[in-house]
Order: sequence, then structure tokens, then C-alpha cells
Amino acid sequence: MNLYLRLIWTLLRAWWIPKLSITEPFAREFRVWPNDIDVNFHMNNGRYLTVADLMIVEFFARTGFLKALIRNKWKPVLGGTIITFRRQLKLGQKYRLRYCWTGGDAHWNYLSFQFTTLDGTLCAAGYSKGAAVSRDGLVTNDVSFQALGVAQPKVTLPDAVTAWKESEAKLMS
Repeated sequence: MNLYLRLIWTLLRAWWIPKLSITEPFAREFRVWPNDIDVNFHMNNGRYLTVADLMIVEFFARTGFLKALIRNKWKPVLGGTIITFRRQLKLGQKYRLRYCWTGGDAHWNYLSFQFTTLDGTLCAAGYSKGAAVSRDGLVTNDVSFQALGVAQPKVTLPDAVTAWKESEAKLMS
């Protein structure tokens, strides 16, 4: 299925299904289509991230963050992603993508994701970090959550995210 069609379907679907709280995990089933595969006839590594982006769009729409972005003239930005692959997803295979907000710091929000077969076999997993940006730069999470009308949940970031942040700091120095 064409990615633009998937995006439109994701946005339309997000308006019909129940809203989510920020901390509520959610999942969606997909199928590996011919335009998702590489020369090895399994899902291309870049396509995993593209499909994960669709889930971020759904998350924004279902939590109300998309409305806050539009209302405040902010833009969503992805600050990084870390992913590890374990099993392949083959052409035509159905799979499930699970997503969950796992915490935030001053500006960034961290979301975990897992690609599994329908029987629960883990194929790939990772984290993404995202934020809102205004003309003045990154919007603080205090302001972002205030725009959502909810308090930012106080959680301890998972060890994997803490290690990723430390590694990223070394990589970018």
C-alpha cells in the first residue's frame, strides 16, 4: 500500500477510534506489502522507521497533541531513533506494532516501539524521541503538556533510554 494512502488512512482512523491518554500503550496490525521489501524479500530496515512514524502520527492525533500543534503553530520533530532487529518480516506477513510513551525530560518525549509477529515473536524494538518546535526553538514539555491540558506524568526513564542519551551525548560531542 502506498505510504500516502497509509498516512491518510492513519489520520482518518485516528478520528474514529477511542482517544488515548499519554501513558496508554496502543497497538496496530499491518501487513508487509511489496513496496515494503528489499532485495532479500523481507521488510526493508528503513520501512520499519517509516511505519513507526505512522504510529507517532496516530499517537499525536489520538492524544490531542496534533490539535495542540496546529493551534499553537508548532511543528513536530523527531530527534532520534534507536532500533534493533531480531527477526525478519516477510512479504505478505501480518505483524503488530506496539507503541508506548515511556517518559520525557525538559524538551524530549521518549516512545518505545516493538514490531512483533501476530503470535508475539519479537522482530524489532526501539525508542524514538520527539518534541514540538516553535519559531523560537524547542518547546519545553511543561508548555507542551499545558497545551494538552494535562500534567506531565512523572516517570523514571528506562535504563535503555538513559544509556541512549549518554551514548548520544558522546556521539554528538
